[in-house]
Amino acid sequence: MKKLLLTSALLAALPLVVQASDVTFRAGTYEASADGIHGPVVVKTTFSEHKIDSIRIVKQTETEGIGTVAASELPKKILNAQSTKINGIAGASITSKAIFSAVNKCIEQAGVKPDQLIPVITKKQTKEEKLSADMVVVGGGGSGMAATIEGRMRGLKVVLVEKMPYIGGAAAISGGQVVAQGSKLQKQFGSTKDSPESMMKDFLANGHNLNDKRMLSLYAHNVGQTIDWLHDKVGVKFIPNDLPYLAEYSHRRALEFQGGAKTMAQHLKKVISENGANVLYNTRVQKLLTDDKGNVTGVRAVDNNGVTYTITSKATLLTTGGFGNNKEMLSEPVKSALYYGPVSSTGDGHQMALSLGAKTQLMQYGKRYPNGIEVSPGKAKSTIYANVGAFDHSGILVDVNGKRFVNEKASNRHILDPMMETSNKQAYVFMDEGSWKGFYKRLPETGVSHEDADKYLAQDGKSSPLFVKGATLEQAAKKAGINAENLAKTVARYNEFVKTKKDADFNRPLQYMKSEISSHGPYYIVEQKPRFATTMGGLVTNDKLNVVRKDGSTIGNLYAAGELVGGTMGDDSPAGANVGWALTSGKFAADRIADQIK
Repeated sequence: MKKLLLTSALLAALPLVVQASDVTFRAGTYEASADGIHGPVVVKTTFSEHKIDSIRIVKQTETEGIGTVAASELPKKILNAQSTKINGIAGASITSKAIFSAVNKCIEQAGVKPDQLIPVITKKQTKEEKLSADMVVVGGGGSGMAATIEGRMRGLKVVLVEKMPYIGGAAAISGGQVVAQGSKLQKQFGSTKDSPESMMKDFLANGHNLNDKRMLSLYAHNVGQTIDWLHDKVGVKFIPNDLPYLAEYSHRRALEFQGGAKTMAQHLKKVISENGANVLYNTRVQKLLTDDKGNVTGVRAVDNNGVTYTITSKATLLTTGGFGNNKEMLSEPVKSALYYGPVSSTGDGHQMALSLGAKTQLMQYGKRYPNGIEVSPGKAKSTIYANVGAFDHSGILVDVNGKRFVNEKASNRHILDPMMETSNKQAYVFMDEGSWKGFYKRLPETGVSHEDADKYLAQDGKSSPLFVKGATLEQAAKKAGINAENLAKTVARYNEFVKTKKDADFNRPLQYMKSEISSHGPYYIVEQKPRFATTMGGLVTNDKLNVVRKDGSTIGNLYAAGELVGGTMGDDSPAGANVGWALTSGKFAADRIADQIK
């Protein structure tokens, strides 16, 4: 057997190879596929006798900016290692798994067992680099991207440091709605009577009056101009004449990004790539640097290749997001909810600021939604827009006893609370064929592909997530473990409400009671479990987003924005609020920093 060779001209420049394996491949090009997050990922792999020569993704429909990064970067990593026994791309685990699976199938076609291939290990070279900036931004989510763009527009030299191989954060996978109170588009689309005071009143009611009123006021008085800035100067597009009804709000104040949140995030990434900012990917900030007076002077960071960066800056802005993916920082009941947020939300910024004596507030709270499906143990995906598709027809929510318990068009908060009072703390969407079509059509908007839905239905309720289909109501109820007799009565009662044009039980709005539930099958039932991503608590800042210590003093030159800042929402956030706050606070912080520096 000959030693397994590395296969790219690029690899010749790599450090000394430490380990390899002896194999013989059946030379040729082989094709295989595996299911990604939005459909099949098709891979062609070419082998010579003793090496993997090339890996090419020939078809994929993965999430732009996340899964597509894995599709671009992971084949290179596999080639370098000459093995699939390596780590995938952080934050793109489903796409990575699909690529590994497809390449493994190709390896098997080439006559080798994938487990035989021991990864080639290369020694990382130790290197140090020194950089300087007016503003260093730590974290490339919504607030970090907004700050980077505004900082460059204000003439600042900006370094953006991101630990993931892509930017976008939670904003890129949000629902796609954004608060737009006071914007020109809100008025243009017909909502002319909204105000900062009305917005604050709605947020306080939704957040049980636990909100930090200073931060909420900052948000309410700046979000409109932020939306105008995004639209007029940054080029973000919104769906025309679209101000959806949202139960949390007394006025129609949320816009929807054209193409969804992922398209918005991709656009911001493109703007950043062209505006002169220095973006360091795969680079983790390890420490905030300070002078002898405790003022922050920059950061120390290390990238995946072992390069250490010492970045001195006039101002440091932490935009590292929340801590939803760090169980040690969570409290119940959030800790037990299914997690569906980004893997990067591990509380890095909180920990760094706390090491300098920063003050926090409302750390025990997190935003829970009532519309999760458990796609793997402890992990969720959302059906929030699919539910809208069902409720626009005749879909209803029932408990395990087959009874309605809420107005299906109520706010997430007002659905979640009674859902948590049911016997198994979950709910079920019950649908006839028409409602199922509305539900099915909108599933991909939150990352559940039609291929996934078909697979879940084929499982027939035998494993999570629970998606079942029955020729009759009784058959569907039995598969889902729901009381069929009560469900039949519930359906009959709901249909009477449709006929009389009044929901006497829960006051579902008449415009969402246009049709009766069909008397003929098939019928569909989909589970609904609490899901969680966004933490409500975080750092305390002053009115310029300068981080505050426990003793009330400010930490010089250290700012925070986005989810990292606690208190704006109280104990719960309404629809479109989190991404709106991220973008607003990111821009606002960059402006305050520019004012200070200039």
